Amino acid sequence: MVDNHAKTMGKAAGQASGAPRRPYVLGIETSCDETAAAIVSADRQILAHRVLSQVDDHAEFGGVVPEIAARQHISHLDKLLKSLMKDASMGFEDMDAIAATTGPGLVGGLMVGVMTAKAIAAATGKPFVAVNHLAGHALTVRLVEDIIFPYLLLLVSGGHCQILEVSGVDRFTRLGTTIDDAAGEAFDKTAKLLGLGYPGGPAVEAAAKDGRAARFRLPRPLVGKPGCNFSFSGLKTAVRRLAEDCVAHHDVVTIEDRNDICAAFQETLGDCLIDRLENAITMFRETHGAGKFPLVVAGGVAANAYLRGRIETLAEDSNMYFSAPPLTLCTDNGAMIAWAGLERFVANADINDMDEAPRPRWPLDETAKPMVGKGKKGTKA
Repeated sequence: MVDNHAKTMGKAAGQASGAPRRPYVLGIETSCDETAAAIVSADRQILAHRVLSQVDDHAEFGGVVPEIAARQHISHLDKLLKSLMKDASMGFEDMDAIAATTGPGLVGGLMVGVMTAKAIAAATGKPFVAVNHLAGHALTVRLVEDIIFPYLLLLVSGGHCQILEVSGVDRFTRLGTTIDDAAGEAFDKTAKLLGLGYPGGPAVEAAAKDGRAARFRLPRPLVGKPGCNFSFSGLKTAVRRLAEDCVAHHDVVTIEDRNDICAAFQETLGDCLIDRLENAITMFRETHGAGKFPLVVAGGVAANAYLRGRIETLAEDSNMYFSAPPLTLCTDNGAMIAWAGLERFVANADINDMDEAPRPRWPLDETAKPMVGKGKKGTKA
């Protein structure tokens, strides 16, 4: 595991200066392949922040192996929390609430984080706050900027691709979602197909910088259609066929082929995101009027500079404020869970979610119709 350790306070984190203000909330994130924790305060200060990445542990498999992820969380979470508290010069008893990702995610990893957080809460007499992982991404921008509700959110990550209207701490209206695969999954599968390794997003972005997108024309699923839903399954299939054609012509996928395919893929995916967002902006304005509202992008794919730039241009052209978390807070981290927990705690000081169990599926908008099925574990996100 790789220890990406950050201890940021006051202006060093781009936040308010001076002594931090209570409440203080500890947040734990173990939903996938990062073991992470952080402490935040009510005035948007990150008092301590640690992330242990499991990239090296999963790289040889080309993706996350749930059993390995859960074992790594078990092995490292206690030591990480001890180091975190030392970084902040604080103890668990100094916290006002203990928060943990309770879903959606890999159930083995969720159990490790939730049970650890509940144990700390029980031992210190502090409330436990269950946090939806997606709400962590959705609210992170409010940790670093003075963003008020409502705002329009594009949430793009390895497992999720949604457009949401965010009206409050626990108030999300889904305008669109993927009907098959998420954008981040499409990046990972493209990288794996082209031999670029894991994680796929940064690898595809790097290759695309040296590629010619105009060389290949890929399908743009649902572009020009009504609504805000996404589809990326056909795009992945088209990338595979391109690679097969390259092999048929000269036995291998050359570096030039690979870079050109990545550039075409990234541009095409960007076209899909922009088209769907244009429809969403129209829907959002029908409800909230023509004022200048925030357009927020969050999630791991938001770290992609090309896509980020295109969405920022769209915001400017649509008379909206573009906003996104800093790159270090786009991928899974403990600060986003601590902040979402703090937001929920402040909104309801009597909150205590000790009876909440880990939920592998937990949509933000539980009233929305599931697009990819419903099973024993609940509606998919």
